[in-house]
Amino acid sequence: MDSKSFVLQYLKDDDITYLSTRSQGAGGQHVNKTNSCIQLRYSIGSSPFPDEIKEKFMQRLRHKLVQDDVIQIRVETERDQKSNKDTAYKRLVELLVSALFEPKKRTKTKPTKSSVRKRLDTKKSRSEVKKSRSGKWD
Repeated sequence: MDSKSFVLQYLKDDDITYLSTRSQGAGGQHVNKTNSCIQLRYSIGSSPFPDEIKEKFMQRLRHKLVQDDVIQIRVETERDQKSNKDTAYKRLVELLVSALFEPKKRTKTKPTKSSVRKRLDTKKSRSEVKKSRSGKWD
């Protein structure tokens, strides 16, 4: 099972809180009249994810958390509330999926003997060229 379907399996609409507010910035009368900005709030602590997954989320998303265990996403890019709500939900899913991603361990490598030799030979030849330029002229 891939990580996106795993996240969607545990993500329930009842656990997500949506708040609508007025959008900021330019937009004229439309912005002043409608509450199209969406703030999505999701509590990791009260979510149905397994405890080890919750710990992983808390650790990897700690810079995005407010109030200890709440993820808050604010979207005001679209003119209508539904589009902003859908965008916020997609961002939440992407954020949780990215937190589950395990980066590959880096394996240390050494340069080959021939590449080290070539590098040192090139350095030596460049040094010789520069030394020959600084010779005394009569």
